[in-house]
Amino acid sequence: MGIYSKPVVFAIVSALVILTGTVVTVFIPMFLPSTQPVSAFVKPYTAIEQEGRDIYMREGCHNCHTQTVRPLRTEVLRYGEYSKAEEFAWDRPFLWGSRRTGPDLNRIGGKYPDSWHYRHMQSPQSMFTLSNMPPYAWLASNRLDTSDSFRKTEILGYGYTEEQVQQQLAEYKSKVTSAGYDSKETRDQVTPDALKGELTEMDAIIAYMQKLGRDVKAMEAKQ
Repeated sequence: MGIYSKPVVFAIVSALVILTGTVVTVFIPMFLPSTQPVSAFVKPYTAIEQEGRDIYMREGCHNCHTQTVRPLRTEVLRYGEYSKAEEFAWDRPFLWGSRRTGPDLNRIGGKYPDSWHYRHMQSPQSMFTLSNMPPYAWLASNRLDTSDSFRKTEILGYGYTEEQVQQQLAEYKSKVTSAGYDSKETRDQVTPDALKGELTEMDAIIAYMQKLGRDVKAMEAKQ
């Protein structure tokens, strides 16, 4: 009598074979360098960008916007160069998404000035009449909580010291509250007087969106 006549033994052997195959073909490759390409051009998110990313996830933006441009001619013509594996090296979790209720955002960084984003976040319909995106004007009324910023970057392995994190936050705050900020007029229009000298959640989410795709554009420019 062979193994086929022993259902219990057959089930155990089958499970072991499937498990071994899964480990060899799925889990082992996950830890090989060839499946985790990196680029010196792709930098970890700064503390302010990470805070913005957290707000982006909190508000469910990834439910309506993908962050991956497929290697199809129509996609490249509309959104820019197709997505590369190495540009997601610091994304935890990935926000590739599967729905495009709104446009893909993987190449949004640098496409518009900050002033455009402030207006768009305040009232999407003021920029695109037929937009079905809800307004997020209230983000400008929320002071950004940075009490856990260093802890976040530490857990995610970005390699910043606490001093560097505080410097990043201070520099970005100085930028957006400066009289010379190129989007000052628009920011002042959407930000309550009491928070014009502080970092807001809208400042953070805009910093995050302005990061998207910019490292890859720099990488491509050097090639």
